[in-house]
Amino acid sequence: MNDVFGHLKSLLKIDEICIDNLVFKLHYKVTFLILLCFSAFLTCRQYLGDPIDCIVEGSVPMNVMETYCWIQSTFTLPNRINGKARKNTAYPGVSNFDEGVDGVKYQNYYQWVCFVLFFQAILFYIPRYIWKIWEAGRMRELVLDLNSPLSFESEHKQTLVNYFVQYLHKQNFYAIQFFCCEIFNLCNVFLQIYFMDRFLEGEFKTYGYDVLRMTEMNPDDRVDVMSRVFPKVTKCTFRKYGPSGTIQKIDSMCVLSQNIVNEKMYVFLWFWFWFIAIISALNFVYRTLLIMVPYFRLLLLRTRTDCFSYEKLNILTQKFWFGDWFVFYQLAKNVSPVIFREIVSELTNKFEGKDNV
Repeated sequence: MNDVFGHLKSLLKIDEICIDNLVFKLHYKVTFLILLCFSAFLTCRQYLGDPIDCIVEGSVPMNVMETYCWIQSTFTLPNRINGKARKNTAYPGVSNFDEGVDGVKYQNYYQWVCFVLFFQAILFYIPRYIWKIWEAGRMRELVLDLNSPLSFESEHKQTLVNYFVQYLHKQNFYAIQFFCCEIFNLCNVFLQIYFMDRFLEGEFKTYGYDVLRMTEMNPDDRVDVMSRVFPKVTKCTFRKYGPSGTIQKIDSMCVLSQNIVNEKMYVFLWFWFWFIAIISALNFVYRTLLIMVPYFRLLLLRTRTDCFSYEKLNILTQKFWFGDWFVFYQLAKNVSPVIFREIVSELTNKFEGKDNV
């Protein structure tokens, strides 16, 4: 248990060595923690509270009815949810119905939400886990003892400069591995939107938009999207054998208190998932441009050190392949600007042949 909390604590603190970027952190830090917190909260409500309360009259004990309805799932009547039909019902989707004639919608997702959220959180962390294995501490080794100008001795500087000269054009695979993990993130978020849509029986992909549109409609004419997807009051039918062997049906009305949280939680998740999906797609375009267009790499390198002319930085851009540039840019995130300027100066001198090496 201490290991689990220790790992969660490490996610909240600022990384000592940066091996990724902000978009990557939105996946494995922010989204992972959001889903984990939602899962923990719903788990506590589900197993320490009363996730279902049923009203029943007859010979069936209430605890039996509630257990049965929890296991077998409750249902609503979709054609009794809209504004006009709702006037003749006790609650949206709850009314008399003819079995086999009126369509019913079962709330099969209800008891699985906390587990699904936990599973989704794990999926958001997997690309980070893969990248840490592939990265294998390379950046940490490069910046070792270089985090302070006081410890930045000439020997360390020369070793680092020699590294980029020695491994010139040999670091593309490192960059490709990171790019693959970014693609994993992009695919993961879109697959999770699809997965949640299937989990909620086709209701998630437009859920947030439908909720916003609903607020602008006339209450008498609109379809209550939140009550349709996450009904708070539902029906349940318990069947048992009577004294003569005939099947008796006992109707019950159940309150799903957890759906008060679910409906708002999934509105937030809808906006959040589409936000990181769009951001990840833009990041994919950005990464593709960096690979294809060296001039963009020059402009980005310029943001890390503004004391060199474009001609100086262009020497590095022209000499570096994308993998070399990517490692060099990651290095810039992990050392002070003073140190980085000295490294840039040494490297440009080497590539220009001014140090006779």
